Amino acid sequence: MILNYDGKKTEKEIIWNIKECNLVSIKGNPNSKSKLIKGENIDVMKYLIDKKYLKGKIDLVYIDPPFATKNIFRISENKANSISRCQYDGIAYDDSLVGAEYLEFIRERLILIRELMSKESSIYFHIDYKIGHYIKVLMDEIFGEENFINDISRIKCNPKNFNRKAFGNVKDLILFYSKTGNHIWNDQKTPFSEEDLKRLFRKVDKAGRRYTTIPVHAPGETQNGPTGHPWRGIMPPKGRHWRSEPKVLDELDRQGLIEWSKTGVPRKKIFADEKNGKKIQDIIEFKDPQTPIYPTEKNLELLKLIVKISSDQDSIVLDCFCGSGTTLKAAQDLGRKWIGIDKSDEAIKVALKRLTPKQTTLSSENDFEYLEQR
Repeated sequence: MILNYDGKKTEKEIIWNIKECNLVSIKGNPNSKSKLIKGENIDVMKYLIDKKYLKGKIDLVYIDPPFATKNIFRISENKANSISRCQYDGIAYDDSLVGAEYLEFIRERLILIRELMSKESSIYFHIDYKIGHYIKVLMDEIFGEENFINDISRIKCNPKNFNRKAFGNVKDLILFYSKTGNHIWNDQKTPFSEEDLKRLFRKVDKAGRRYTTIPVHAPGETQNGPTGHPWRGIMPPKGRHWRSEPKVLDELDRQGLIEWSKTGVPRKKIFADEKNGKKIQDIIEFKDPQTPIYPTEKNLELLKLIVKISSDQDSIVLDCFCGSGTTLKAAQDLGRKWIGIDKSDEAIKVALKRLTPKQTTLSSENDFEYLEQR
């Protein structure tokens, strides 16, 4: 599906119209792969492709761009003081683009992002319910419908009592795509709650261990192999085969891991204390800070989860709308290299403060470099 609107350019026109830019190193470690860059992200990304040879080198992209809200977001004087000891009420970012102009702004940047992404790369696009359906169509066009993985509903806040005639809004949306379908995936689990244990592992053995049971057969015909042969004088149900060879089932039974029903149906025991938690689903709860240091600042633990799942230790993580640097902080804490881009003076001040250890200034000992577009 293609989204058509006025002013939509070809990809060649987009690339052709990006102006030449130069990045000047201000401070930090110029040999580090981690870089905080003040500049217009589309120009900087083209520079990273052409001059830094980073095409196909980024394993994970997370972006939380403007949402077409028609608002101007400011950082308050009190929060500014806590960050940089300055007296101001500065503009954090301008979110005034709407309609076709906004869509083309996003599309241009997604095209550059795609060029930077590696074959094992993923992109997480954080957006809201008002504009997210348009972004989904844009991303289908740019990355391919076949590379769409999930839309993740993120519970962002506590319920509110709105007076308007609508359901309350406590969530936003993260669109998750792969570059090729062969993306990095480090599966993460969440611990079982007491309620989970009682619901999912209803049975208790003589030793007090909670367990459940699953069939020892699976869908699919296997006529010639051992998993299609009789076991203990019984055949698997029609259209199914044993999950393991009969000799393996014999060993499981010897270990007491097969439970037989009164009617002679075998099932395998699964113990709660042998499972490391439950799979994370596509509805997650990571509420944003109640007193953010930067407008629309996202939950650090949410970003750490994304970084853990979709990058490796040797990966580079990109956030080209880096704002207060939450993505960069998550990547840094987890030992990944990162690149953050933002054109806002206020964003850069906040990000530098978060990324630089207390009581120190950014120097070559800190493993990142700060650059500015000139």
